[in-house]
Amino acid sequence: MAGELGFSIPSIFVLSILLGVILYIIGSIIAPRVKKTAGKLAPYACGEDLPAEKLQVNAEEFFIYATYFLIFDVVAFMLATSLGKPGFFPILFIAIILVSSLVLFPVRVRRVEKDGFDKVG
Repeated sequence: MAGELGFSIPSIFVLSILLGVILYIIGSIIAPRVKKTAGKLAPYACGEDLPAEKLQVNAEEFFIYATYFLIFDVVAFMLATSLGKPGFFPILFIAIILVSSLVLFPVRVRRVEKDGFDKVG
């Protein structure tokens, strides 16, 4: 009975949380104390002083890449599950995926034409 309780999922969960907390406390005790000086807090890029900038995320570009990721994620799943089928179905799936990715291509081209250049990174 006691052996079964020691290997139950709740007891293993509690033990792993306790172990993590203990390791965190030990790490905070033995870690070196560093003074926060202006040089330590300043951004660094190859020795150049950088002005603080607000990071602006282009949500439109993010959603385009997220859509591409979802399309190719579904492609991998559909092709993996269609390998046992005759040769027609994987080719049909690939054709559907190519058409769906070509639908997004004009969105990317329109954005490049609007901006005048393609932003990389």
